[in-house]
Amino acid sequence: MESENSIDRCRVVLIAPTDLADDAGVAAVKNALSGGDVACVILPAGERGEEAFQDYAEKLVPVVQDAGAALMLESETRIVSRVKADGVHLGPKVADLADVTDRVEGRMMIGAGGRLTRDEALALGELRPDYVFLGLFGKDTTPEPYERNLTLARWWAEMVEVPLVVQGGNAVASVVAVAEAGADFVALASAVFAEGLEPKVQVAMANALLDEKAPRFEGFSGKK
Repeated sequence: MESENSIDRCRVVLIAPTDLADDAGVAAVKNALSGGDVACVILPAGERGEEAFQDYAEKLVPVVQDAGAALMLESETRIVSRVKADGVHLGPKVADLADVTDRVEGRMMIGAGGRLTRDEALALGELRPDYVFLGLFGKDTTPEPYERNLTLARWWAEMVEVPLVVQGGNAVASVVAVAEAGADFVALASAVFAEGLEPKVQVAMANALLDEKAPRFEGFSGKK
């Protein structure tokens, strides 16, 4: 994922809700995207079957892309192609990433990750995906990000050029810790989409915090 030319700091990634009906989920994502800069939306597989997932993804594609963000699907690459999403989000297995890279590199974006050790993250990074993701969908259950992910992010920022996405906590303020750790992107789910929240307000707050407190990338020239 690339950074917009005017943005020289950590950016927001959204993890789309999977526990809502299609129309409600699409409305929530559209609302969130109206709140400010979002680099990417990741749609987890959730509990939907393949056909239902494809239907949901197909509804999200124009909403996300019209807002200038990329849509990544935790799915088979054939579904990504069918609905004209931007890319596929894979789990932590190096073999899966290698296989997909061989088949579709250059035709869609590829991200991969999960709950990773340093060695596991580095093994994924060596295959040069568009990003490596640190976190588990649905596990942002504390206000702050998991410290193990922040520790790995600090090392990654010094040693590896592949863009890093780190899952934030369930509070918008967690974006600051992720940015200070050196991550390229902070992924938010319940901090934006939890019941009772206004998604666009949460995204606006996240961007305001990042504008104020996120370190600026050194030698910035349109992408980190």
